[in-house]
Amino acid sequence: MPGKKMKNKLIDSYGRVLDYLRVSVTDRCNLRCVYCMPPEGVEWKPHDSIMTFEQIIRIINIFSALGIKKIRVTGGEPLLRRGVSSFLNKLKSIPGIENVTLTTNGILLSAYLDDVKLTGAALPDSINISLDSMSKEKYNLITRSGSNRHITQNPALPDMIIPAIDRLLENQITVKINCVPVRGINEDEIIPLISLAKEKNIIVRFIELMPVGSASGLLPVPGNETAKIIKKKFGTLTPYHSIKGSGPAVYYSLKSFKGKIGFINAVTRGFCENCNRLRLTSTGFLKLCLSDSIGLDLKELITAGKNDDEISRAIGEAVHKKPRFHTLSSIYGGQEPQSESMSKIGG
Repeated sequence: MPGKKMKNKLIDSYGRVLDYLRVSVTDRCNLRCVYCMPPEGVEWKPHDSIMTFEQIIRIINIFSALGIKKIRVTGGEPLLRRGVSSFLNKLKSIPGIENVTLTTNGILLSAYLDDVKLTGAALPDSINISLDSMSKEKYNLITRSGSNRHITQNPALPDMIIPAIDRLLENQITVKINCVPVRGINEDEIIPLISLAKEKNIIVRFIELMPVGSASGLLPVPGNETAKIIKKKFGTLTPYHSIKGSGPAVYYSLKSFKGKIGFINAVTRGFCENCNRLRLTSTGFLKLCLSDSIGLDLKELITAGKNDDEISRAIGEAVHKKPRFHTLSSIYGGQEPQSESMSKIGG
């Protein structure tokens, strides 16, 4: 249309359009999940090394002008950071940002919803809840909730999270449950978790374990095996294409289910050819790929007094170094574990 201003596109050297940015607002977490951290936890970054919300907002405005449309706020546990509800509210008002998602372990979700109700802040478009078990005992085992004095001890979380889910659904918020099946730990939790989608209009997704940080010493349950367990219990998985998402999940419906099922098979299937994402760590480092250390220190550019145009040009130059494939799966020619923990990378 004549006179209409076209939005820029951020394109890497392989022609992939990058329109999705994962933003970590903290590396701190109130759990020590077996596939994310060692039992003793990890050393938190000093507060003064973490980006301020104002700095993050500025960077997202720059990314929006470059074509980023979708933002996922992660951690650590993002709801641990004071002022996050106001921050999420501001994200919703940034021109060009079409979708804002929050990923949380759910422990502080009810308190967050109370704060939103009190302040009138806008909720994200969708909320992903990491939940690997509906059993209190198994949940404690996976998250190490009962064995570490530094962890929020909340053995009733699987029960307590249901009312929070209901509140989100009442507000027309899309709810996704994310489960990471681990061999010998929670295969028997696949069916109980799937049952949540039978009665509620939510999406339950199974994410293949990736060899990152503490997960390198664990055994994954491949997505096709998880699918077989589900089909044996509930019948045929019918492909479902009406869910709009920012990532690589493949969705299915089940007969008589109100909700849907999703699979993210990053190791056995891969989706690097269509990768559309970048990651911003809590310290302001733009990570181009989950398995690679190359990137761009945006916080350093801000501290050095660079203006928005200079930062924008630096981002454009950096994305051309985005690797073609990750190195976490043999399907891309080799499997190299990533030593850095997920909590520091931003999921």
